[in-house]
Amino acid sequence: PIPVLTVQTSPYEDQRPTGGGGLRRPTALFEGQRNYLPNFVQSLLSSVDLRDRQGCTMVGGSDGRDFSKTAIEIVVQMAAAN
Repeated sequence: PIPVLTVQTSPYEDQRPTGGGGLRRPTALFEGQRNYLPNFVQSLLSSVDLRDRQGCTMVGGSDGRDFSKTAIEIVVQMAAAN
């Protein structure tokens, strides 16, 4: 089993995606703000009804720059925990 951690956090006011491009922010913001990426990922996962998530496949993409590997690891872990 994968251990699940519950982390107390607060929302960031600037985490409102625009258009179909997702959340476009400087990499330093994702790396420097505590739980910035996990907050956004959880908000996306929570926006889909649990019944609709059962048995689904999640597809993620990356351009391979700087923070990509770490970001993908966080997204995969959170998706598995959800």
